[in-house]
Amino acid sequence: MEIIVETYVPSGEPSSAGLRVRPLPGQGVDPKLKVECSRSMRGQYPVGSLFRLKVKLADREGTQFLYAHHSAPFEHVSREEAERFISTMFGA
Repeated sequence: MEIIVETYVPSGEPSSAGLRVRPLPGQGVDPKLKVECSRSMRGQYPVGSLFRLKVKLADREGTQFLYAHHSAPFEHVSREEAERFISTMFGA
């Protein structure tokens, strides 16, 4: 599935990553799910950047998360583009 994700700095989360990724609300997936994806993608743009990314739901030892291969293509999008995509694709 293709969704819009955003980068953020984790606070109070057990994570070795200084910059994490999560889905925006309104796309049929829990916005609290973590997204495993390219560290390079995260590092190229400032915190709060939005991306259109193909992901799949995965499970590791009972913990669900969204997964995109580290070399998966992505598109950096504006807030307006993200809202339009979510509205068009998910009716939110």
